[in-house]
Amino acid sequence: MSTYTKILYQIIFSTKDRVKTLTEEKQPTLYKYIWGILKNNKCHLYRINGMEDHIHILTHLHPTVALADLIKDIKLSTSQMIKEEKAFPLFNGWQIGYGAFTYSIDSKEKLIEYIKNQKEHHRNVSFAEEYKNILEEFNIEFDEKYLV
Repeated sequence: MSTYTKILYQIIFSTKDRVKTLTEEKQPTLYKYIWGILKNNKCHLYRINGMEDHIHILTHLHPTVALADLIKDIKLSTSQMIKEEKAFPLFNGWQIGYGAFTYSIDSKEKLIEYIKNQKEHHRNVSFAEEYKNILEEFNIEFDEKYLV
């Protein structure tokens, strides 16, 4: 018997201190690099997008991949790439921690659209508000001081 899974993860993390360093013109390069990391880990990317201070990734994790290891790989590899290529000159690293939320496959199209439309979404909602809303939606207890 084989292992079969189809668990969607929305992974969210921000720049250190939520500083807006991920300039829009270089974001596609960063996203392609992250896509490569996911492919190397046998994960399927459904959508990636973000803003100057954070990223959303919608992916399916391969059953052999541990979530924490994947995110560590993404953060370390992208930090090195950003530094070497000087892609975002003011980038000072990623925040400690991340958000990872699971969804049923029925939510896939809605999540793809949500992530695709981040720039429009954030005209009205700050990252802190967005993140707090997601945490509340999933009934996750949190300390407000870590959302600043």
